Amino acid sequence: MQNGALHPGPGYEPKIVAMVCTYCTYTAADMAGSMRLQYPHNVRIVKLLCTGRVDVIHLLKTFEAGADAILVGG
Repeated sequence: MQNGALHPGPGYEPKIVAMVCTYCTYTAADMAGSMRLQYPHNVRIVKLLCTGRVDVIHLLKTFEAGADAILVGG
């Protein structure tokens, strides 16, 4: 393992993809936006009809596209 592989350095911000359910988690995120609450700019929200339909291939493709972390909320 390379030195520092687990600790990328100061200024590093992971790319986070949040896969959220339309009727649960997305509604909460929308309400937070209505209240003018902010979430970090390195988080991208992907609205899905139901997170129960998320397959392993979706997660792998998301990592392949450059995501460092994925949150699946439903």
